[in-house]
Amino acid sequence: MGTVERADARGDGRNVEPDGEEDATAQAPDSPAARRRRRRIAAFRAAERVLDRPAFLATIRERLALLQEAAPGLYDLNESADMYGDGIVEALEERVAGLLGKEAAVFFPTGTMAQQVALRVWAARTGNPAVALHALAHPEVHERKAFSEVSGLRPVRVTSEPRLPTADEVRDFTEPFGSLMLELPLRDAGFVLPTWEELSEVVAAAHERDAVVHFDGARLWETTVHFGRPLEEIAGLADSVYVSLYKSLAGFGGAALAGPRWLVDEAKAWRHRYGGQVFQQFPTALSALAGLERELPRLPEYVAHARVVAAALREGFAAAGLPWARVHPEEPHTHEFQVWLPYEADVLFEAALRQGEETGTLLFAGAWDAGGPGLSYTEVVVKAAGLEWTAGDVKEAVAEFVARLREVTGGAGVG
Repeated sequence: MGTVERADARGDGRNVEPDGEEDATAQAPDSPAARRRRRRIAAFRAAERVLDRPAFLATIRERLALLQEAAPGLYDLNESADMYGDGIVEALEERVAGLLGKEAAVFFPTGTMAQQVALRVWAARTGNPAVALHALAHPEVHERKAFSEVSGLRPVRVTSEPRLPTADEVRDFTEPFGSLMLELPLRDAGFVLPTWEELSEVVAAAHERDAVVHFDGARLWETTVHFGRPLEEIAGLADSVYVSLYKSLAGFGGAALAGPRWLVDEAKAWRHRYGGQVFQQFPTALSALAGLERELPRLPEYVAHARVVAAALREGFAAAGLPWARVHPEEPHTHEFQVWLPYEADVLFEAALRQGEETGTLLFAGAWDAGGPGLSYTEVVVKAAGLEWTAGDVKEAVAEFVARLREVTGGAGVG
């Protein structure tokens, strides 16, 4: 991967939606990546039409106004603010545990901390610090080797294929492991999910080896349409589950770990040791409750419309005569998916931004990442703003994007 593309991929975040905590801070203020990011965000904020307006890019004033609007119906605002995890934080924990069908849940300031704690507790219980996971799993790609550097865990890679591990791969893995970690959906492979039957078989294979199963469910909230199962049943396959409170829910931040009560009690002790027992978290907890109330019920609608958008993108690129274009997965498993095009990342970035700046329609708001020589991809997210787009709107936007691509390339490779 070239320098420009890697700067965009890691320093700019692969999408307007953040993933690793380091992504937005690992660049100098005047670096090319930082300048591109500022231009991209400026175009995004000025655009009249986008497929998603992520909450974290709103102004502080806008975010506070939305929270103030939602707050009265979420929690008794005459109660005292939380102190070190009581009050509203406990109310949030109970709500998450109930939604996931687990005995208890514990709030964490970050998912990175939540998963380290969960898996070190399981390592102590199983007597094995090895954590079997995918090569593209979040801790392997985005967390600076936190498992091994901080928590004494030993990640072992079950597979690097762009899909979740199979039951045979888990059953036949050549060394013992105490925990199997499954990221649902697997973001860096295209937000992909197995079938319900495949997932059930993988979990059973791990249990046959006396290993526990932990779901990295940062985006688990959005998997119900694909699996055709309620959240409680999906989470019920795992011994423990982590969920993000901002990636799908538009909260201010935070995460929750759910599982048996004994696990949660031990996790609270480790949360304190890791520095995660924060004095007051009521704004974050309140925003998470708002997300559960407002965004969670709409996720199935977003997933359904993402499939409309994906189909229109395929048809739009075919009509535009591009030599090769792919939407992955062809039918998105969630409301997020990838678009692959046969151009360098900086070319596609420029075409996308010109479209937004010149027309007010920003079809591709995310950064572009190199996937090979002359091949790049971006992530597309469809949420409330995208529901306004018809299939015809998407095809028209594709045509406008391809017109800018012709300008940038001088027509090279564009039909």
